[in-house]
Amino acid sequence: MDFSQIALNNGLTFLAWSSGIVIIIVAGFLLKLIIDLSALIKNLNQTSIMFNTELKPTIDELHETLQSVNSIIKNTDNNMVSIKDAVENTFGKTKAITGTLFSGLIKGFGTMWRLFTGK
Repeated sequence: MDFSQIALNNGLTFLAWSSGIVIIIVAGFLLKLIIDLSALIKNLNQTSIMFNTELKPTIDELHETLQSVNSIIKNTDNNMVSIKDAVENTFGKTKAITGTLFSGLIKGFGTMWRLFTGK
């Protein structure tokens, strides 16, 4: 064999060994990545279960609170309608009485005016 053939053979052998070592290193990093991702997924699953168990009662309590507030608002609205109707009835009757008194007062002043002026 000549020298170029030996150099080429040594170069290819070095390339094969270095490629194998790089592939083994990359496979080790990929294995470590897969193990870490598995642990991360387990932690995320536990976190989601914890949020679900802790958040469900909170949401139920918030729902009950909102229903309670809604019923208070509806009750207040109904009471305001009752108060409004009572005020309208009171002022409506007062207006009718005042209108009758005022018209009677004007007729009385008119009658008195005619009596005193002699017309």
